Amino acid sequence: MTVATAGEFGLISRVTARLGAESPYVLLGPGDDAALVAAPDGRVVASTDVLVEGRHFRRDWSSARDVGHRAAAANLADIAAMGARPTALLVALCAPANLQISWAEELADGLAAEAGKTGAVVVGGDTSASPTLTISVTALGDLGGESPVLRSGAQPGDVVAVAGRIGHAAAGYTILSRGFRSPKLLVEAFRRPEVPYHLGPVAARLGATAMIDVSDGLLADLGHIAAASGVGIDVRRDAFTVPEPMRDAATALGVDPYGWILTGGDDHALAATFPSDTRLSSDWLVVGSVVASSLFTAGDGVTVDGRRYAGGAPGWDHFR
Repeated sequence: MTVATAGEFGLISRVTARLGAESPYVLLGPGDDAALVAAPDGRVVASTDVLVEGRHFRRDWSSARDVGHRAAAANLADIAAMGARPTALLVALCAPANLQISWAEELADGLAAEAGKTGAVVVGGDTSASPTLTISVTALGDLGGESPVLRSGAQPGDVVAVAGRIGHAAAGYTILSRGFRSPKLLVEAFRRPEVPYHLGPVAARLGATAMIDVSDGLLADLGHIAAASGVGIDVRRDAFTVPEPMRDAATALGVDPYGWILTGGDDHALAATFPSDTRLSSDWLVVGSVVASSLFTAGDGVTVDGRRYAGGAPGWDHFR
């Protein structure tokens, strides 16, 4: 059965039937003109992201459930990076009329499963016919009385730390683009990110001065913190250990694995700056430091071992 066969409201009925989780934040879920979500803090953290077939995913590389996990993770990670707890997702699906309805149902399963990792629930959305399969997700979150962790608070003397996998998804993308399907660890990392959502609020309580999720590449995303904070950031290449599967894949493909680690996105790791005396758990890897911006020339907001990165673009840019 295709979505055209089921019709718009048949599609909506089938999808919402698979989103049955409950949450104390959700006062009214799908089925009315709008959902009703509690905001105990009195403030709502909101983020939105779009996945377009052929640009962000391919159906011959990833299952519908995989795409659902990725679409949810991209937004939930943004909420965590503000130091907030995700509460709800809104999802819009634009699909060709010949899309199998089972694909949409499995997409919903992936969205619900990923949201469930954080306690969030899919509370509504929209559907439309489109020649290009597109998924748009909006995430909402609650700060729990804490101040949001912005990009603009990094101070000279802070340490830079990363939590979560990094470089794995970029390696998986390269492997898939070369026509291979292994190592499985790396390919699965591209298909389904493993995001340390809980560490966002933890970082806020520890006094993180700035934070961001690594969606476009570590150097590129740290560049956003550097620009917003008016500081420089220096990353130490030797802070990273290249996992054996990544090292073997890089050797086989003839690439530098540090390119994946430093400039690859889609893992949605959390990168944060902390005062130097902060006691960080083993969940965090210290990878660099924040320095005064006067130490850098224009365009050198983020360096590697004190020098401008010479390995190409620092990360992903949709329009480059």
